[in-house]
Amino acid sequence: MRSLPRVDTTRVVTVKVNDRNGQPIPFADVVVTCSDGNSITMATQADGSAVFFPGLDRLSERITVTARKAGRTIADARPVLVANAAGGQSVGLTANQAATKVTKLDLMLVVDTTGSMGDEINYLQSELRSIIASISARHRNLDIRIGFVFYRDLGDDYVTRTVAFDRDVGRVQGALAQQQANGGGDYPEAMDQALIRAVGQDWRPDAVKSLLLVADAPPHDQLFGRTWQAAEAARALRIHITPVAASGVADKAEYAMRAMAAATQSRYLFLTDDSGVGNPHAPPAIDCYLVTKLDALVRRVIDTQISGRRVEPEEQEIIRSVGKYDAGKCVLPADFKWQDG
Repeated sequence: MRSLPRVDTTRVVTVKVNDRNGQPIPFADVVVTCSDGNSITMATQADGSAVFFPGLDRLSERITVTARKAGRTIADARPVLVANAAGGQSVGLTANQAATKVTKLDLMLVVDTTGSMGDEINYLQSELRSIIASISARHRNLDIRIGFVFYRDLGDDYVTRTVAFDRDVGRVQGALAQQQANGGGDYPEAMDQALIRAVGQDWRPDAVKSLLLVADAPPHDQLFGRTWQAAEAARALRIHITPVAASGVADKAEYAMRAMAAATQSRYLFLTDDSGVGNPHAPPAIDCYLVTKLDALVRRVIDTQISGRRVEPEEQEIIRSVGKYDAGKCVLPADFKWQDG
């Protein structure tokens, strides 16, 4: 765990780039320049936002923020004083060009295929086609490509197995249908190698980039650093890493998956015993959440990544709720105080 940095989600700088009509500008480069002249660049997602973490990104107290697209500046530089208090801050930039619509989706599924993942693999084989069909129906004329990285562990009959991005859903479904759960043995698996392989695929620069990580185990302890480097590479390439935590996920795996999701402006998804998929599930380390069907949840998350607006479940989709949930956040008590450290 020492190889994973602390991703402080209570202290963030969210830069939102909109056009003059208030519409989000996707895939613009947000450049943050620190007082020492060093800079960091992150691209906006479909909602026009790029998120920076002052601790993780080593931001100075005073920064300058601007936006570029296609090599030219599209928003005037804005000086910002980085807040030291928890709660986060938002910085708005107004672009001198009109927003464009998202027209492409690259979806990569990175799937642990070791022996404990049989139910989850069967579930994907059964539901993937309908998930893609639903996304296509909601986003007409969206150019969708799907790929896979299946992985096991060192000493198994394979460590990673890649299916390149493909527009043919039938061919992709056929590749998925050939997969079986086997191997593994010890708890950790070769997640590091799978993520490195997935991030290195031919992602299109003008597409929404979504990586679903379906797993029930962490990487090996000595390879947490390599795993995080792969997540950092995904962040730099604007790839959402959306973990789907299967049965068997314990503290190490949950922490790694949550950190990757937070850093890449994504969400951490998890199975509960309501799903009927896999072995008994440990309750997640979170105070509030909604339980819905997994296929509907995955569709909503991908829909959110494409549309740039958070998609919440309809009332009839909710199986049960835990805590006080409000649009992805837990409602805090009136007397709540942030704790430093």
